Amino acid sequence: MTDPTRSTAVGLLARMNAGAISAEEVTRIYLDRIDRLEGQIKAFLHRDADASLAKARDVDARRKAGKPVGALAGVPIALKDVLCTKGEPTTCASRMLQNFRPPYNATVIEKLIAADAIPVGKTNMDEFAMGSSTENSAFGPTRNPWDTDRIPGGSSGGSAAAVAADFAPISLGSDTGGSIRQPAALCGIVGLKPTYGRVSRYGLIAFASSLDQIGPFSHDLADTALLLKIISGKDPLDATSVDEPVPDYPASLDTPPDTLRIGLVREFFGEGLDPEVEAAIREAIRVYEAAGATVKEVSLPHSKYGAPAYYLVAPAECSSNLARYDGTIYGHRAEDFSPASPEEKDLPPLIRMMMASRAEGFGPEVKRRIMLGTFALSAGYADQYYNQALKVRRLIRNDFDAAFKDVDVLIGPTTPTAAFKLGEKTADPLAMYLSDIYTITTNLAGIPGLSIPCGLTKSGLPIGLQLLAPAFAEDKLLRTARVFEKATDWHTKRPVLV
Repeated sequence: MTDPTRSTAVGLLARMNAGAISAEEVTRIYLDRIDRLEGQIKAFLHRDADASLAKARDVDARRKAGKPVGALAGVPIALKDVLCTKGEPTTCASRMLQNFRPPYNATVIEKLIAADAIPVGKTNMDEFAMGSSTENSAFGPTRNPWDTDRIPGGSSGGSAAAVAADFAPISLGSDTGGSIRQPAALCGIVGLKPTYGRVSRYGLIAFASSLDQIGPFSHDLADTALLLKIISGKDPLDATSVDEPVPDYPASLDTPPDTLRIGLVREFFGEGLDPEVEAAIREAIRVYEAAGATVKEVSLPHSKYGAPAYYLVAPAECSSNLARYDGTIYGHRAEDFSPASPEEKDLPPLIRMMMASRAEGFGPEVKRRIMLGTFALSAGYADQYYNQALKVRRLIRNDFDAAFKDVDVLIGPTTPTAAFKLGEKTADPLAMYLSDIYTITTNLAGIPGLSIPCGLTKSGLPIGLQLLAPAFAEDKLLRTARVFEKATDWHTKRPVLV
């Protein structure tokens, strides 16, 4: 019998529905694998095996009795620790929220509960989703299952590593500037950032509210389509979710698009792109051409301003969103806030307490972004920086709109390099920020982006192919990606962990 941990969610569902294996057996096998290998990867921040098994037994009992079960009945899933789960630790990998247990569930969690998925743990991440390597976690880094000396990407590195290591067939992450697609590429799996507004953000602890979006990780596009269908849709609890019909993504997945007009983004093939990554992308283009696609070069002329615009918009929103963490209502509160300098002696105790709590609760990268954002929004500078960045953001969206008049999807590398070594870029924030150079403009424009495996480097590290589509065209995006997936076997490659 095939090892369940080598299966996909769709494959597991078929076996459980046929009575070949129970949800409890599946869950126990995954939990045993996590127990055996988690020490090498450190994908999780919190696990409750008893709760996972109890949920699985409930699914089995209803399935056996012929009662209705959900669309993910018995399928294990890992959850990024930025999603509120009622009564369970939700830390954002920060000391600031180390003891926070939300009194409610995020909307996507409620949808997973209704679908009878089996949560197996909350996954590690860059603190408050700020980072590209999962090295900014207050609780230590996650490691890449393909090479444990390397990073898994970020900020959803724990969720990506959990799927790559076969700790769960599917997981959820969040993507503010590439935080699903970049770790998916570096871990050799599928990662989708839906259109802004496609998936409710209610219960997602905010980093940058106009950029954040929740999305799925999986091994193949069938699982991605299934999970996307479950979590999508208008939510009255989220004013930014859009009342747009949710297509039946799994039903249409294997129907090739009517046209395969692919745009090759000129700006994604410049300085800094690793030759091995470029070679894999060029080979993927040849696969599409063999499938009958027409490929033409297109330009996104304002993409070169994507990084500076993003690193004004995102920190500005971060500065605003994280102002609530001051030690007064919830979150970390400093025990000692006695004056640390003569200047602090005249400050009220409440102000000193807030200052000390934030200094202790936030890590270096979060502090850096708060300071960047606060400066960008400060009197006399907002017009010069933040408002200017919003104008550039509009130009970036206009570039995409113009490109999609001539092509159906855009294509290019997800990341400029394969996974780098732990500690390699921590001393150079700018080099770290450039890890997301090909992904951030997608968030600024609010369109969907997908990363799928398309190769391995000579040293055996995964390479990701990024596809982008117009807003709310996830159906087209998935079907176009499926053409490549059916013609290749990169999505079947998995790392060896012993």
